Amino acid sequence: MYDSKFVNHIIDGKEINLHEALYIYDNYPTSELMLLADYVRKKIKKDKIVTWIIDRNINIGNVCISGCLFCSFHCKHTGEKKAFETQLEEYRGKIQELFDLGGEQVLLQGGLNPDLKLDYYETLFKELKKMFPALKLHALGPPEVYFLAKTEKLTVGKVLERLINAGLDSLPGAGAEILCDRVRKIVSPDKCNSAQWLHVMRTAHKMNIITTATMMFGHLETRAERLKHILKIKHLQDAKPPESKGFIAFIPWTFQHRNTELIEKFPHINKTTPDEYLRTLAMSRILLQNIENIQASWLTMGSNTAQAALHAGANDLGSIMIEENVVASAGVTNKLNAGQMKKLIEQAGYIPLQRNQKYEPVSKML
Repeated sequence: MYDSKFVNHIIDGKEINLHEALYIYDNYPTSELMLLADYVRKKIKKDKIVTWIIDRNINIGNVCISGCLFCSFHCKHTGEKKAFETQLEEYRGKIQELFDLGGEQVLLQGGLNPDLKLDYYETLFKELKKMFPALKLHALGPPEVYFLAKTEKLTVGKVLERLINAGLDSLPGAGAEILCDRVRKIVSPDKCNSAQWLHVMRTAHKMNIITTATMMFGHLETRAERLKHILKIKHLQDAKPPESKGFIAFIPWTFQHRNTELIEKFPHINKTTPDEYLRTLAMSRILLQNIENIQASWLTMGSNTAQAALHAGANDLGSIMIEENVVASAGVTNKLNAGQMKKLIEQAGYIPLQRNQKYEPVSKML
């Protein structure tokens, strides 16, 4: 029999520390966690709307020196056979297809490429906005921003200022993985550390830049480290200026192991089960009561688990993913179009609503 005293703490929105969170995670049945998370979701959202977006992931290139063991998409040098850099005409075609399908946001990332300087990104952003003035750039991420600041000998704030002036609209929470350096030193040894990732986001919040946060879990982290990650996100959100939105969404997703160096080095890693995913998602909603939106990952977990996640605290299903390369390179083949996304949400008992990158509606409810 588990101690139910934390039920009232969760319902009342009281602070839950790491020790308490670990007890809840380890002892509460999945059904109880889902019910509690659903209660928090209803308290925050007060409706049955589930949002989704049409956007596109475009990789600037695939040359990256971060050394991430979970990424089979990248190559380390421009001289490698599979190395590429997306050209302006390719961007034009990809973005036009996005607009034709009713989307306006591009998630634009390229890793840590020492050959691409800050002025490269400034020029690229300006050219893309010149071609498509309505385009929304959800671009780069804390590791890339920190890398640029370090290589250009500039402050993080200055790098962000120049990117904003060039056309950056929002900053994705990419490259967080697990915000515990024991894990990061193994899975992404040459990326910024946890404190540096948080510093970029803290700076962005002071500048009132819209951001999201992510967590890639189900590899070498302990349950305690998983919860530490969530609580670090919570505490950073607590510290944002009152006028800043800070993190507008949290997206936990699971490590995809096929074709990766990480599974070759650590073959004992087991693929995250739907039950474990739902427990982690529910804990995210329970602990992050200061972040409005929790996104479920249909891409990595499939439609059935994504529907269950809508009853475990999630209120958003993210993008239909016109294009996605990094997760796909690890063997993920899940696909959805706009009609299938709406149907998935309706079948789960919710109302689908297309949104933009600010989580504002761009379509009427069905």
